[in-house]
Amino acid sequence: HVQLVESGGNSVQAGGSLRLSCSVSGDTFSLDRNCLAWFRQVQGKERERVASVNGDGVRYTIDRFTITKDNAKNTVYLQMNSLKPEDTAMYYCAARFWRWDCYSESWSAADFDYWGQGTQVTVS
Repeated sequence: HVQLVESGGNSVQAGGSLRLSCSVSGDTFSLDRNCLAWFRQVQGKERERVASVNGDGVRYTIDRFTITKDNAKNTVYLQMNSLKPEDTAMYYCAARFWRWDCYSESWSAADFDYWGQGTQVTVS
């Protein structure tokens, strides 16, 4: 099995920055062979992908966000800069095994197999 645990969520002022972390664990899991992503969700809306990275480091991101990963530490990060109140949401880490093409804009929450419990980001 695979477990994903997010951390780093906080309440920040508009214009500030946060870095979220996602720790991934599993007996046979390795970040260099899988797709990792960050999604966010507000009440009443579907989960929205804000960033993803494949095993080779090819990334998809929206404005102001950057995704990075440390394969040795089995950790993926989301750097969030110039935060706005509209960025307030629960942020989730997700993983999909044995895929390479998650940089495609066509990917969505339905394409990922494993999810963390989320970490709250509040911008005021």
